[in-house]
Amino acid sequence: MKAIRVHEFGDPEVMKFEEVPDPQPGPGQVLVRVHAVGVNPVDTYIRAGIYPNKPDLPYTPGTDAAGLVEVIGSAIRRIAVGDRVYTSGTISGAYAEKALCQESQVHRLPERISFKQGAGLNVPYSAAFRALFQRARAVPGETVLVHGASGGVGIAATQFGRAAGLTIIGTAGTEQGRRLAEEQGTHYVLDHHIPKYLDKVLLLTEGRGVDIILELLANVNLGNDLGILTKGGRVVVIGSRGPVEINPRDAMSREAVILGMTLWNASEREAASIHAAIGAGLENGVLNPIVGREMALAEAPRAHRMVIESKAYGKIVLIP
Repeated sequence: MKAIRVHEFGDPEVMKFEEVPDPQPGPGQVLVRVHAVGVNPVDTYIRAGIYPNKPDLPYTPGTDAAGLVEVIGSAIRRIAVGDRVYTSGTISGAYAEKALCQESQVHRLPERISFKQGAGLNVPYSAAFRALFQRARAVPGETVLVHGASGGVGIAATQFGRAAGLTIIGTAGTEQGRRLAEEQGTHYVLDHHIPKYLDKVLLLTEGRGVDIILELLANVNLGNDLGILTKGGRVVVIGSRGPVEINPRDAMSREAVILGMTLWNASEREAASIHAAIGAGLENGVLNPIVGREMALAEAPRAHRMVIESKAYGKIVLIP
């Protein structure tokens, strides 16, 4: 089969399109014929060698894919050959024509959701759910500011939040992105390129501030986030690309909480809860992943550059 292989950490060009042997499932394992692969920012950090947990070299990148179950090992109970599934991790890597997974890493994909949409589920929707409900403990009636509401995590947070009775204020940097955020259910959308755009958050909340902020670029925004929280407000740091300076008095006066979040820290029970929520949202129509761009698997280097450099608009997916 064809797969992307990384033999050394570095720039996107270290990813090579190669022929490798088909994985063979053992007990409790499932082989998925991949129809689409989701590209996530964390994939780029791991490939660059700057992520704390590094895989052994060489490796095939990626955790998120969708496709059909092709072969199952012994002791498999939930999944059958031919099932449509999405993955929440793999053993062999997702950037490939086939992916070997533990049974716990594959989840049924409803017929109404395409494989391309399914490839955009795991990291964005899991991160959004964990941030909102497992870390921030959001409750109906609260107001949430979603930075980057037109990206994968932002869209997921908006869809989950609207279904849970939250008021969503989103930000996006392009007119196209702001339209998308509105279409997905944000109550208010702000242009984060406008100076002092966060002042509008205070106007929208009649000076009260927001209860929760989902922060995907903490090194740029965290210092300003604290100034628009209500008393007891929470910031969940989902992503950051460097250090940041804050004024502790902004947190002290509001008794605010800054919560870190890493998806991989979710316990087995928390992960099961996340995917139960995703499954229910897919079945009842609440969740609807947005694919912004499709590219060939061999274009993985270009996709890695785009996911970091381009304006967020849905998910980038690779097609084997």
